[in-house]
Amino acid sequence: MGKKTLTYTEAYSKLEAILALLEENKLDVDELSEKLKEASGLLQICKDKLFVANEETKKILEDL
Repeated sequence: MGKKTLTYTEAYSKLEAILALLEENKLDVDELSEKLKEASGLLQICKDKLFVANEETKKILEDL
């Protein structure tokens, strides 16, 4: 079964949850590395989706 691609909103929500855990010092050292790797992947998803949306918006505006 294929891996489901997260929406921007899902990825952003997961990032917010990780940030809250970091800010509240609720991660132990063993979890910290795992959560930082997850956050890095989530940031890349958000960045990619924002890039695509920006490019599509530019194209639409150029076509007007």
